[in-house]
Amino acid sequence: MSIVAHYRYAVTWSPEDEEFVATVAEFPSLSWLAPDRIAALEGLDRLLRDVVADLCARGEEVPLPFSERRFSGNLKVRVPPERHRQLVIEAQEAGVSLNRYVNDLIAH
Repeated sequence: MSIVAHYRYAVTWSPEDEEFVATVAEFPSLSWLAPDRIAALEGLDRLLRDVVADLCARGEEVPLPFSERRFSGNLKVRVPPERHRQLVIEAQEAGVSLNRYVNDLIAH
């Protein structure tokens, strides 16, 4: 099975184009317009296969699908000192660690 099948595809309606647009998260500059969802997805799939083949032929890096990437679980976010202080206070008032508090905020 080709790596192309593992990418994260989406097909949505484009009011501006009055057609369906297929996109793939790992290649944000690529899209394909078509009058129906299946044709949009099939068009993007063909285009993506050509792009990946071209990258391979030129010895360039082919992005890994998000589903196959490894994530550490660490996320560093810079905030102004005042916001950091406020988050620490809110976490303390909630009786949880700052990490847990921010994780809960992100989850909701």
